[in-house]
Amino acid sequence: MPRPILAIVGATATGKSALALALAERLGGEIVSADALQAYRGFDVGTAKPGPAERLRVPHHLIDVLEPTERYSAGEFARRAGEALAAIEGRGRLPIVVGGSGLYLRALLAGISPTPPGDPEVRRELRDRLATEGLPTLSAELARRDPATAARLAPGDTQRVLRALEVALVSGRPLSAWIAGQPFGKKGISAITAGLTVPRSILYDEIAGRVARMLEQGWVREVEALLGRGLDPRLPAFQAIGYRQLVLHVRGEWSLERATSETIQATRRFAKRQETWFRKEPDVTWFAVQDLEGRIAAVLEHVERSGLGRSNA
Repeated sequence: MPRPILAIVGATATGKSALALALAERLGGEIVSADALQAYRGFDVGTAKPGPAERLRVPHHLIDVLEPTERYSAGEFARRAGEALAAIEGRGRLPIVVGGSGLYLRALLAGISPTPPGDPEVRRELRDRLATEGLPTLSAELARRDPATAARLAPGDTQRVLRALEVALVSGRPLSAWIAGQPFGKKGISAITAGLTVPRSILYDEIAGRVARMLEQGWVREVEALLGRGLDPRLPAFQAIGYRQLVLHVRGEWSLERATSETIQATRRFAKRQETWFRKEPDVTWFAVQDLEGRIAAVLEHVERSGLGRSNA
């Protein structure tokens, strides 16, 4: 890229999207979503996907680009995002990447280790085993085959457990060996990265309020509609926090109260892991200002000091 991009990172419910929208309007920018779930059509409420009004205000990219049956990965995101960044820059506008997926952002900015292509048959077999044997059994197998990868995955991360097992079974080498053989490379895309941080107690309250608002906005109806389309609840998109809990509710296995409580707790744990990840990332400037106008002013000042300035748009 001929000039740095702007990246907005941080844990879920810290206000990244609102800040990115405001900055895009002031800096002549376009937003690239680094959210693994917002790429899927139909997964709207539970992903806090920008609505039509927001997308009219500022162009958004990598939203609603996949069917739920398609696979998305950090490598595929980096490829698509790279194309979007080049197109945005070609229009003389500022690319603003926003999201909480640390792996996706690292893949874009620093490159990602190649892994062997997937095998649909092995994937189907693993999903059948997931249905009959359960995730704990598959996680235990991953711990035997690839203890390094198993140790870094969060409990309940079904998609990554299955992918790591698929790599081990297809290639005969654990995923950790592939990564060690060619780790993240030299940073290829320069970025000014602003991280948003909120005190833990306030963040936890924000998460609870956000889940309540999503339920009011029809999250349960959305899950019912997705299942009504005949989509397999074992698909990766359904393993996202909130969706997997609401699937159990819609099936009559959990009460809404339990699904809500489990979603809030899982989201809080996820937010803590996100914060830990980004704190270890280099070149992130952190902003603790909580009101939107204060954040806008602080980040704009930082951007100007960094020499990024206003787009030519």
